[in-house]
Amino acid sequence: QVQLVESGGGLVQAGGSLRLSCAPSGRTLSSYFMAWFRQPPGKEREFVATVSGSGDRTYTADSVKGRFFISRDSAKNTVWLQMNTLKPEDTAVYYCAAGIQYKIGATWSRSTAYDNWGQGTQVTVSS
Repeated sequence: QVQLVESGGGLVQAGGSLRLSCAPSGRTLSSYFMAWFRQPPGKEREFVATVSGSGDRTYTADSVKGRFFISRDSAKNTVWLQMNTLKPEDTAVYYCAAGIQYKIGATWSRSTAYDNWGQGTQVTVSS
């Protein structure tokens, strides 16, 4: 089991930006897809973005495409989610997740494809 530590959440006005970070504790995840999911109040957890182990492939949900960008730095063993032009509907608990790349295949948008999860960080966007 991999421990994932998220940081960077908070309260921001609509139109603002935040950057979330996720770092695995004590382990390098170069062969893992790293993803961000979110769970808005009263709703199901939903896919936001994911990045392959080498960082050469990224996938982003249509709802945030062009505003949110996922990246990873293998040397720093960190994954970031840059969130721009935030909207009140982006308010949610954001979770970092990791899954072994060869097992995920084409299921990178499914929460069940990821075995390791962080504790979540709250993002609140005020109107």
